Amino acid sequence: MENGLILASKSPRRLALLKQMSLDFDTIPSKVEENSIEGESPEGHVLRLARAKAFDVGVQYPHCWVVAADTIVRVDDSVLGKPKTQEEAIEMLTRLSGRDHSVLTGFSVLHLVKEAEDRQAVKTAVKVKRLTRSEMKWYVQTGEPFDKAGAYAIQGIGAFMIESIQGSYTNVVGLPMCELIQMMTRLGALSISEFGIRITE
Repeated sequence: MENGLILASKSPRRLALLKQMSLDFDTIPSKVEENSIEGESPEGHVLRLARAKAFDVGVQYPHCWVVAADTIVRVDDSVLGKPKTQEEAIEMLTRLSGRDHSVLTGFSVLHLVKEAEDRQAVKTAVKVKRLTRSEMKWYVQTGEPFDKAGAYAIQGIGAFMIESIQGSYTNVVGLPMCELIQMMTRLGALSISEFGIRITE
């Protein structure tokens, strides 16, 4: 492993957010199944999966820092996953239209050899404008909703529908960067100085 940091995710959004920090890292997606447990709280759900993903990759590379995350979109008492069909995407957008919903991301940072580990959940409130049927159909036909929890991408074409947010913007994208960098610095994974930011040995 060339670099001392691994992103345990195949998400291009998380990859782009981490790259913005000018960090050298490798990407190795975890093979953890994103299953649900009956009675589990939304926060417990994302924290459990983030930790499981980090450990899945961490046991293979115990000398590296591993970052993993899991994001869900919640409206009322329902969790919206990633739509598989146009009909599912339209249904999700209809539920979000003109309403507030929450985006919850759990993230985990660990280094098994150093016995360093922590995890955190971050929630952002998002308000979607009232969408017309034509807007929803057009947006779904762009193809953007299909690998996104809640059927939209705030950093993409879907930005047109976002009326307001309260909380972390990058959390909605998929990785709350402020909280992540704070945690990595606290654990000793990052060193930040006037000369830049780097992964510690």
